[in-house]
Amino acid sequence: MQGEGPSTGQHCAFLRLGGCNLSCRWCDTPYTWDWTGIGDSGIAYDPRRELTAMDTGNVLEKLLAYDVPMIVISGGEPLNQQARLVPLVSELRAAGKRVEVETNGTIAPDAAIVSTGVRFNVSPKLAHSGDPFERRVVPEALRALARIPGTAFKFVCRDEGDLDEVASMVDEHGCSPVWIMPEGRTTREVQSHLGTLADAVVARGWNVTSRLHITIWGERRGV
Repeated sequence: MQGEGPSTGQHCAFLRLGGCNLSCRWCDTPYTWDWTGIGDSGIAYDPRRELTAMDTGNVLEKLLAYDVPMIVISGGEPLNQQARLVPLVSELRAAGKRVEVETNGTIAPDAAIVSTGVRFNVSPKLAHSGDPFERRVVPEALRALARIPGTAFKFVCRDEGDLDEVASMVDEHGCSPVWIMPEGRTTREVQSHLGTLADAVVARGWNVTSRLHITIWGERRGV
């Protein structure tokens, strides 16, 4: 089930890829990239245990076996591997599946993957992520993604001050439509930040998304 953004609550299957070009301190999937323990968890995950190499045909077979209408490709950062994704996404689309790609907005998508008709859910990172500005904000990538029909921009926020940072990115890079999502890895954190943000988000004319999977399952990892 998609837990965030415009497709919240919709039945889907996830393809989660390893490796990321950012290192958000509050990342809720550090097991996909944090091999040194630099995130809030302080755990150095072992890529030999967390990652599995699979060929396209095997991945396609497993995803189609779920018999769901939508596939969400997440990470890590999926666009690190976008050339490898094109054949897979093309087959999924040919099978009638909707495909969403979750990306941090630092890598511009190639024409090949755009032409498959995927939807990009872009989550640019704010200052509280801990990454330097020049790593987490790549103007040409954000503008390229903003030009693609159907793209949605989803910002992780903690308080109203974060919304000013979002507004500057919207104005400078055309990031629209905007979805504001509360940061949090527990139900209490999500609800607390959501209560702090909601009125101000509505006042700005933006959209609000919770984290439905956290509300239901907490921090428990999927299988």
